[in-house]
Amino acid sequence: MNRRQFIRTGGSLAAAAQLRSQTNEQIERYRNTALDLLKPGARDLDYGTRIHQEALVFDAYGFSPRAAVDGDAVRALAEEGASEMELQDQREEMTMTRAAVDEGERAEFVRAWNASGVTCIFQNCGEESNDPLRLIKRLARFTYLTDRLRGVLRRAVTPEDVERSHRDGVGCLYFTGNGVPLTQQWNSVEDELRYVRIFFQLGIRMMHVTYNRRNRLGDGCAEVANGGLSDFGRAAVGEMNRVGVIVDVAHSGWQTSLDAARESTKPMVASHTTCGGIFPHIRSKPDRVMRAIADTGGYVGICCIPRFLRRTGDIRALLDHVDYAVKTIGADHVAIGTDIAYRSTRSAAESRKVPRRGPTRTRFAALWPADDFVETPAMTRSLAWTNWPMFTVGMVQRGHSDETIRKILGGNVLRVARAAHS
Repeated sequence: MNRRQFIRTGGSLAAAAQLRSQTNEQIERYRNTALDLLKPGARDLDYGTRIHQEALVFDAYGFSPRAAVDGDAVRALAEEGASEMELQDQREEMTMTRAAVDEGERAEFVRAWNASGVTCIFQNCGEESNDPLRLIKRLARFTYLTDRLRGVLRRAVTPEDVERSHRDGVGCLYFTGNGVPLTQQWNSVEDELRYVRIFFQLGIRMMHVTYNRRNRLGDGCAEVANGGLSDFGRAAVGEMNRVGVIVDVAHSGWQTSLDAARESTKPMVASHTTCGGIFPHIRSKPDRVMRAIADTGGYVGICCIPRFLRRTGDIRALLDHVDYAVKTIGADHVAIGTDIAYRSTRSAAESRKVPRRGPTRTRFAALWPADDFVETPAMTRSLAWTNWPMFTVGMVQRGHSDETIRKILGGNVLRVARAAHS
């Protein structure tokens, strides 16, 4: 049953109004794809929509809606002879901040956010690095975005800020970095870790231990060796616990994840991952790792990446992983960390203005195993970031209680955030 059919069959006016209150052709296409796959009855659609509308929804790891680049400006920069690094930096800045300065992008940002029903995003504000200068770029950009979108978007620095935003009906970002910032001076362990506190003071509330590859803290998820956490990594976990930064092993190797769970004295997380018991992938976590994370009081966030989810690779696969995680580690330890972003409807047209370049080398941090998986449009559309209300409808269909759904939607992330501050 798609949205129009539901309205015709006499579903509640409140649910119908919610479905059509914030939409555009793209958002509606995404939503109808999810509805066609889920085929919810009127009762489940109505009930799920209302739960979602009322709940505090906290994306355990994700990205705020991305604007289109200014294609003419990027093309002019390329014609001036800008390096690939300059061009990439310009594209990144535009997608992250143009909603602050362009009225059309701002309007679409607001529409997408409202369609999602999300209260807060644990926003990725770092690059895949331990270099403080690289980590600070996105942090600056999202700080700028929240400064310029006042009344629409806030920067949250405490769990109470998130709760206040929910009460006020305003979106907010809670910042995470993609690495532990290191000075690379190696004078002492304490000196090397002093930027953890500095970045906490700048608003970062969660940090990756590793990102795919091995670093000084431990092995990433793509390293064959699976060597675990180093002595320095143990010290880093201790410092994050002390300062109030959540330890995140989403991209860490399985042994590194286990070691971090044993070392952490506060709840730690795999903010955006999948269940290896359903589909083993380097980015998944096997049962023993999920249980170790749960034993700290933390959570496992299920992501919206078809390649990691497999099975059907769509919204039904996401719900399969949620179900499996609830059965394996309990409802108190499951969240949804989408790891995706809504993209402006103008993105494709603006990107076509930018001159194409030839083949490029694989990015160092990528290190993904080769496979023959083919991602289809139906998969990505059904898992679109604006389909958060459909995730809730799906959980209603699967028989999860209201209490469980509210925990998965945001209660568990908020609880771990509180524990980090204690």
